[in-house]
Amino acid sequence: MTQGATPPKPSRDEKKQMRSAARLYAVQALFQMETTGQTIAAICREFEVHRFGATYEDMGEFIEGDSVHFRALVDHAVNHQALIDQMTDRALVAKWPIDRIDPVLRALFRAAGAELTQMPTPPKVAITEFVDVAKAFFPDGKESKFVNAVLDHMAREAKPSAF
Repeated sequence: MTQGATPPKPSRDEKKQMRSAARLYAVQALFQMETTGQTIAAICREFEVHRFGATYEDMGEFIEGDSVHFRALVDHAVNHQALIDQMTDRALVAKWPIDRIDPVLRALFRAAGAELTQMPTPPKVAITEFVDVAKAFFPDGKESKFVNAVLDHMAREAKPSAF
């Protein structure tokens, strides 16, 4: 590419992959924020500079994430956390409030809740995408079915007209 030339625009499939990656990165970022106490600005900067498109010896190359979608998910998850956590609690069994579930699942529910309550994404798309994120974190477990059930409940509450 010559100097000053604009890079080619990503294809529709590439945009979809970048958005999917942004969801995965948002879950990681929210988990990291909870465990380390980092700010939204610090975590977003770290992910965009060091994680998006990074190559790791043992894990290969990570896809470039959609930074606008990533930032929106993280920002909404943090700024609307009380609302999202209440919705999640209503979707969980009474004996297992959000405080007692796995911290990765908690981060996932917060990111998904942000997308379901604050963004125009169709609920079925958000649910499918975050179930895929659950499968990435828990490839051998039943967590993806659990995530599907909880997110379905949350989506019906957040966007009842979509069902």
